[in-house]
Amino acid sequence: MAENNIYKNILYVDDEIHNLNSFRAVFRRSYNVFTALSAKEGKTILAENTIHLIITDQRMPETTGIEFLESIIKDHPAIPRILLTGYTDINAVIDAINKGSVYKYVQKPWSEDELRETIENALKIYTNSKNKEQLTEKLITTNEQLEFLLRQNLLS
Repeated sequence: MAENNIYKNILYVDDEIHNLNSFRAVFRRSYNVFTALSAKEGKTILAENTIHLIITDQRMPETTGIEFLESIIKDHPAIPRILLTGYTDINAVIDAINKGSVYKYVQKPWSEDELRETIENALKIYTNSKNKEQLTEKLITTNEQLEFLLRQNLLS
């Protein structure tokens, strides 16, 4: 486990409080864990915090996990998503990938070691994506500066 993970914020959305409490108990020393009992509460947390990873249960009463993930893609496209479910439903897996841009589909009950590895890998993808964005921005700025200097040399 990387030492800087304590600064990584994970949002876990599940309508069952004992699942949220179990997740928090296992992962609170490794990450900043935010929990939500509903998709609506999850959206509020996303609006108020920088989240690096989203984990959601598939079967919830008001909104499915896939519907929740699909609804936040526009505002949070870079955040990796993990879908948890106690049900084996191939259509849910397909929808998770196609509609919710899910990084990984994890079966409940989850194994701590497997889920920790999945979280670590998803966070690496997020970090690499953010690093690429920053590098691209720097390259664009540098390119614009070089173009400006070239134009100045051509004009003089």
